Amino acid sequence: MRLLLIKFLFLFALLAPLAGCETLKNLQSADSGSDAEYNGWDAKQFHDKARDAMKAGNYQKAIKLYETLEARYPFGDYAAQTQLDVAYAYYKNDDPEAAIAAADRFIKIHPRNPSVDYAYYLKGLVNYNRGIGFIDRFLPTDASQRDPGNARDAYDNFAELIRRFPDSKYVPDAKQRMIALKNNLAMYEVHVARFYLKRRAYVAAANRASHVVQEYQRTPAVPYALEIMQQAYGKLNLSDLEADAKRVYQLNYPDGPPIRKDEAEKTFVESLWDSIGFDE
Repeated sequence: MRLLLIKFLFLFALLAPLAGCETLKNLQSADSGSDAEYNGWDAKQFHDKARDAMKAGNYQKAIKLYETLEARYPFGDYAAQTQLDVAYAYYKNDDPEAAIAAADRFIKIHPRNPSVDYAYYLKGLVNYNRGIGFIDRFLPTDASQRDPGNARDAYDNFAELIRRFPDSKYVPDAKQRMIALKNNLAMYEVHVARFYLKRRAYVAAANRASHVVQEYQRTPAVPYALEIMQQAYGKLNLSDLEADAKRVYQLNYPDGPPIRKDEAEKTFVESLWDSIGFDE
């Protein structure tokens, strides 16, 4: 009970000033102008003002301007770019569903547009960051312990981008994000296997860990999966399987699991966060 109270007070002390900043930002973003202000505007004025609003971080105003531009000039010179820009504005305004819907609409209407690769990339970016809430933006939480659904969607989005547009300028970044996603998905499976192991569901733990070894090779999760397999097979008195897991582990990781880069470069706050145990 005392530890729970300490955790609560620590979290409250960190979030109190940040919440005030977020509220102020939302109030500033709410100033999105009136329709009368736009009387007599041409397409370029809407486009330029929307870009200014985006640069200023006033995403709600940018969305309103882009939507008004599209409604008034649906076949103008800025029509296609506006549809793509509003998708990005939705993303920055923390509206992932609207962002993905806008990107999908752009892909459907403009499949041969030179910027269509960005629409695919944006979908991956939206899902990559989906589920990262207010706390996650400012505190060092473990991404591998979140619901993996969005991570899988992001992985598939980036994979589709690479398959359709292998020469796109967004491919290098997409590949790097896919590596991070794959590592997190693998560690998520390890967390589940550990959950089963703690509850003495040894068959389920062994199967989950074996899945990691087979499907997520060359990820930092593999040595931990092999450790779980050894423990689970030992509890099940499957000595041959236990010996096989131990042999593979010792052959590939004689000095134990390698220290991940993110573990080696932890800040003081991240180390404190782990010691308190919020992600456990």
